[in-house]
Amino acid sequence: MKKALVPLLLCVISPLFILAQETSGFGIKFSGFVKTDVFWDSRQTVSVREGHFNLYPKNKLPDLDGKDINARSNFNMLSIQTRLKGTITGPDALGAKTSGVIEGAFFGHSDGDINGFRLRHAFVKLSWTHTELLVGQYWHPMFIAGAFPGVVSFNTGAPFQPFSRNPQIRLSQDLGKFRIIATALSQLDFKDTGPNGLSSEYLRNSAIPELNLRFEFHNKNDERGCALLAGIGGNYKVLTPRLETDSTFKTSETVDAYSGMFYAKWKNPLLTVKLEAVYGQMFYNLTMLGGYAVEDVTDPTKDFRSYSPVNTLSFWGDIHTNGKKWQVGLFGGYSKNMGAGRDLYSLDPDDYYSRGSNIAYLYRISPRFVYNAGKFRIAPEIEYTVAAYGKTDVNGEVIDSEEVANFRALLGVYYFF
Repeated sequence: MKKALVPLLLCVISPLFILAQETSGFGIKFSGFVKTDVFWDSRQTVSVREGHFNLYPKNKLPDLDGKDINARSNFNMLSIQTRLKGTITGPDALGAKTSGVIEGAFFGHSDGDINGFRLRHAFVKLSWTHTELLVGQYWHPMFIAGAFPGVVSFNTGAPFQPFSRNPQIRLSQDLGKFRIIATALSQLDFKDTGPNGLSSEYLRNSAIPELNLRFEFHNKNDERGCALLAGIGGNYKVLTPRLETDSTFKTSETVDAYSGMFYAKWKNPLLTVKLEAVYGQMFYNLTMLGGYAVEDVTDPTKDFRSYSPVNTLSFWGDIHTNGKKWQVGLFGGYSKNMGAGRDLYSLDPDDYYSRGSNIAYLYRISPRFVYNAGKFRIAPEIEYTVAAYGKTDVNGEVIDSEEVANFRALLGVYYFF
């Protein structure tokens, strides 16, 4: 019943938007695409939504005869990435041009809600001559909307590429070819984990937002058809894992995370090249390796604990041709678990709040081919992803690792509107 209300609501409000546009200058333009993904994996994977959002292959799981249970291929076909976007325009306010975006897809909020309509972006924007203010839900500032991997897979390069959407306040200031972007954000769909599982409470209970600052350089030569985008950025986040101990004593111990990044995009009439490198801590909410762990029990009687963030290094590169009808592309990514940098109290999973704590490194090679015919697109892609599973050492690094690989064959079929 709830899912049926979405198209009914759109049918009801669309004439109202048209009437408002005619009477007040307000308007909305709908766009989006219908997409179906057909994919086959050579083994079981760590993924989301019935394998649709692929991260990396599962570790070996031997049975009593020593046979790997996870060495089993998998097939699926889904249309849940189908997307609807409404771009809203209206009269000026406060001396700025106003606009807004509402965008959703049928990805659902969990496997039990698959096919459910899910909010992706919802923000308002005020644009002055050199200043822009965005308030609402949009990409995390470590996901660079102008320079992300052009892969066919919905994972968009994760877990090598930061992937998250967050409620936020973002202020951008243009200074000629330079731009400064400052963002304060919270968490909603993409959350950190902790003693109570996945939750935004760890950031909320810290009482300060996650903070990000970026500096960008833009240069464009229209005569040659060339453009360059380059930037650096820093990110700061504080989590409060618990408000009370297991012994029911009040606690307010926090854990801090610092991160840095560099990214670039270069385009000419024939090729587009993109790359990004990130190094930092507690990347769980960015759909990457990392998190934090219990460093010490400072008071065993009251169960007071201190925490240490896990460090992650990740980088990726993407190159593709720029033909309007035919395109060929190649993505490559590498991510490494750098550990905590200090000895930890315990490696028990109950004391370790991290993704891939037993993975030393990941890498992926992914070639693709794209054919466009007007609004129609067909795009085959191959993902070869390797995860090196091993034993978690006392400092959080992974030793004695062994590579486990998955081969994914993917076909994406689109119709844009």
